Amino acid sequence: MAKIGYARVSSQDQNMDRQIEQLKEVDKLFQEAMSGASKDRPQLKAMLDYIREGDLVVVTELERLGRNNKELTEVMNEIQTKGATLEVLNLPTLRGIEDENLRRLLNNLILELYKYQAQAERERIKERQAQGIAIAKTQGKYKGRKALFSADDSRLQYAFDLYQKGYTDKDVASLTGINERTFRRYRKKHDIKR
Repeated sequence: MAKIGYARVSSQDQNMDRQIEQLKEVDKLFQEAMSGASKDRPQLKAMLDYIREGDLVVVTELERLGRNNKELTEVMNEIQTKGATLEVLNLPTLRGIEDENLRRLLNNLILELYKYQAQAERERIKERQAQGIAIAKTQGKYKGRKALFSADDSRLQYAFDLYQKGYTDKDVASLTGINERTFRRYRKKHDIKR
């Protein structure tokens, strides 16, 4: 049995030292600076590939594995499917409970509550961000993301021509290199019809 640690911060400018200190007893530590909103993280994937039956996966807080309830569930299920156990250091310890079934039931219940809390926090962050953007827009401070293409961009004009000649959005995307969804958005913005 190996103790496998996973530490994560959301961005490069955040400090991971506190997590590393708490995980100093692990046999192998995977660490990365990436948002927890997505499960698509190289070190998380490497850790999930590395663990074996009987291993103990240790994180300081459940939200280190992710903030999205669905993806948290997927990660936890993958850990469990491989026969490994998850230990979350900031959760109450259940070591004093001798009945293994009761201990597993309580642990799963606590993890479900924390998953819900992590998802709720993620939704609050998105809501506060949307409110901040709305306020900035009313004050004229929010400009949004810079447009990928200007109206007279030659590649965009070529894409519009192809579309008007009968090519599908998918065909236009593969011929021009413009993402299909992006092309559709520009087509609607400039009211390009056949």
